[in-house]
Amino acid sequence: MLNVLSVDVEDYFHPTEVSRFVAPHQWDCMPSRVVGSTSRILDIFAEAGARGTFFVLGWVAQRHPRLLERILREGHEIGCHSYSHRLIYEISPTEFREDTRLAKLAIEDACGVSPRGYRAPSFSLTRQVWWALDILAELGFTHDSSIYPISHDRYGIPNYTRVAHQIETASGPICEVPISTAAFAGGRRVPVGGGAYFRLFPYRYTSAGFRRLNVIEGEKVCFYIHPWELDPGQPRLARGFLSRVRTYGGLSATESKLRRLLADFNFSTLTENHPLVIRKSSAAEAVV
Repeated sequence: MLNVLSVDVEDYFHPTEVSRFVAPHQWDCMPSRVVGSTSRILDIFAEAGARGTFFVLGWVAQRHPRLLERILREGHEIGCHSYSHRLIYEISPTEFREDTRLAKLAIEDACGVSPRGYRAPSFSLTRQVWWALDILAELGFTHDSSIYPISHDRYGIPNYTRVAHQIETASGPICEVPISTAAFAGGRRVPVGGGAYFRLFPYRYTSAGFRRLNVIEGEKVCFYIHPWELDPGQPRLARGFLSRVRTYGGLSATESKLRRLLADFNFSTLTENHPLVIRKSSAAEAVV
C-alpha cells in the first residue's frame, strides 16, 4: 500500500515553539539552514526511490527558488504551507486569504507551478476556523492536510474522522487528508503521522502504527516531517522545558529512523494517493 509522504518546508526559526521568541522582522537576519536540510531530505528520498509532497512556506519559496526547482525536478509535488507561518486561529479570514494568496504567488513565481495542496502551520485548522476551507477552495486548492484528529494543547479536532474524505464548501469541494492516528481498543487514538512523536518514541511505535493502519484497517498513512528535524546542529532558540523537548528532542536519531521507515513502507505524493473524491461528507458530518 502507498502512503502519503510529506515535508513541511520551513527553516529552524519558523516552528511555533520557536517563532514566539524570534520576530518575523528578524528572519532575514538569521543564518538560513533550510536549503541544506531540505537537500538532505531530497538525497534520502532519492536513495530510497520515494516521492512525496513538499508543503513549502511562501517566505522560503521567495528566497530559495532553486530549491523548489530541485524538488520538482526530482519528481516530487509542491504544496503550500502558508506564507509567514501564522496560526490560522490567531488571524482573521481577510488576513488568512491574503497570507495564502501571497504564498501561492511566491511558489508560482519560484517554480512555475500552482500548488493544489495546503497544510496549515502547526495544524491550526480547528473547529473555530472552519471558514478557512472555503477560502482555500476559493483560491483554487483541491486538497488540504491540516487537521490532526487528536486532543492537543495547541491544535487538533478530537473525534474528527480519521480517513481522507471530501468536504463540500461554498466555493467548491476540497479533499481533506488528516494526519494519521491509529485507533486501539476502547477507541483510544494515538498519533503515528510524524513530528515529535516520530522523534521521541522508539521506531517500533511508528512502524506498529503503520502496520495497523495498512494491514488491519486497510488505510493509508499520512506522514510528515520537517527539514529542521534532520539538523541536530541547528541553533537552539526555543525556551522552556516543554518547548525545547518538543522541538529538539530526538533530533540526532531522526535520519536513521526516516531511512528505516522508507525501507519498510511504500510512499508517494498526497494527490497521487488521493486523486479523486474518497467519500463525501459535510463539515457537520465530519466533526462528531
